[in-house]
Amino acid sequence: MAHETNEPSASERRPLAGSERPLPSDEMVGEIDAAEPAVVSVYVRGEIPAPGGRTREELAEAFGAATADLEAVRAFAERAGLTVTDVDRARRRVELRASAGALAAAFGATLRRHRRTDGTTYRAQHGPVYLPDELHQIVTGVFGLDERRAAEPHFRPKKDATRVYSPIEVATAYAFPAGASGAGECIGLVELGGGFRTADLEAYFADLKVSAPSVTAISVDGATNQPGTPNGPDGEVMLDIEVAGAVAPGARIAVYFAPNTDQGFLDAVSAAVHDTGNRPSVISISWGSAESTWSAQAMAEMDRAIAAAAAIGVSVTVAAGDNGSSDGQSDGLAHVDFPASSPHALACGGTRLEAQGAVISSEVVWNDGPGLGATGGGVSAVFPVPSYQDGAGVPPSVNPGAHRGRGVPDVAGDADPDTGYRVQVDGEVLPIGGTSAVAPLWAGLIACLNQQLGRPVGLLQPFLYAKGASSLHDITSGSNGAYSAGPGWDACTGLGSPDGTALVAALRAAGT
Repeated sequence: MAHETNEPSASERRPLAGSERPLPSDEMVGEIDAAEPAVVSVYVRGEIPAPGGRTREELAEAFGAATADLEAVRAFAERAGLTVTDVDRARRRVELRASAGALAAAFGATLRRHRRTDGTTYRAQHGPVYLPDELHQIVTGVFGLDERRAAEPHFRPKKDATRVYSPIEVATAYAFPAGASGAGECIGLVELGGGFRTADLEAYFADLKVSAPSVTAISVDGATNQPGTPNGPDGEVMLDIEVAGAVAPGARIAVYFAPNTDQGFLDAVSAAVHDTGNRPSVISISWGSAESTWSAQAMAEMDRAIAAAAAIGVSVTVAAGDNGSSDGQSDGLAHVDFPASSPHALACGGTRLEAQGAVISSEVVWNDGPGLGATGGGVSAVFPVPSYQDGAGVPPSVNPGAHRGRGVPDVAGDADPDTGYRVQVDGEVLPIGGTSAVAPLWAGLIACLNQQLGRPVGLLQPFLYAKGASSLHDITSGSNGAYSAGPGWDACTGLGSPDGTALVAALRAAGT
């Protein structure tokens, strides 16, 4: 039976631009259960200020959602028989609950159930979301109708690795500033599955002979810390915590667990950015997928969330992907990973590092060959070249049309699983690589920079491209498929891997 609503039919409304997502390739198995409970996140318009040193409270007060806009969404929900369960002015978000059938009717959405190859099923949105006229200039995105997985973790275990480093050994090779621990800072980690075991963390950090960091699990959209097996998302979670915690042992760590959907991913990043309790000063994201797999509304709203982080001086480090210039797509084209391609994210590519102590003997682009993993990187098909990359020499895309766009990555670090990181997960110690390791490595470094400078570095890219390249190890050898490394910025390793001591000195000299 169709859900009764006082809202006009979809044919009398207009589609929300960018709300349509490519249809899933998984088998469609029928109609959804219209009675199943569902939750959507409705985001509304709001200006995002330029990067700066505002507090979270100042951002919310000056740039939060307009009360009239929130009330317009509430009135729409009441007419449609939906329950408003949360209104967050700072995040510009309204949470609505109802049956899936009621939500589909309210938003004029067509929902179908699909089956993955592993037998699990999910709800997918076919076509756009529709809105009445009075919401079209207000609502920027509706998330939660579609339950597809939004992203993949960018980590790769390899039990027969040639050379395995502790994160501290990698930090030594990269000359992380002596005496810096990240004390007084909080590192936020966004996770879309898996979990951690306290016993593993205690054993791991005891083996490193450093104090285990304070780790807090934060639930977003009902997801919780749920450890499972080493080869599942737990490997990602533990890699992130152990790398960040080892190189910045004085920092607190807040882990935001969310469902692996575009709603969950966006809500987790938004929650971390606006968290007035834990107040992370740097956020690390090791999940993502090719730009072509996202809806335009999801990319735009995620970029706005990361831009809001920059506005309050919070750095966001993001893994650039582990599948080379194709980013795992089989269409023969080059792709970049999102949210690494957000111009407000510090995109982190991967290298193969060979070092002994503080001496680096070799560092090249990570590329283990077809199907075995390589650093992501390339030219965005969505975001234009940001001003800080104007002089970087970002090439046209290798794809037909040779368009120009935001170049990915910005920086790099050790990611080759064959020269991976020693990680303890679910009682097992194993080498893990991937650009997933580089995002928390840079997050830990930024926590140390913030501590030593006594101020947040925030959006680091303008400084790095204008004045900081000499504080990085330029990687000039190797390729990720369609793009090759060379002097200066390149679409494999960006500006290079860090020299932490040189970087803090350059930031001090610049007064940044």
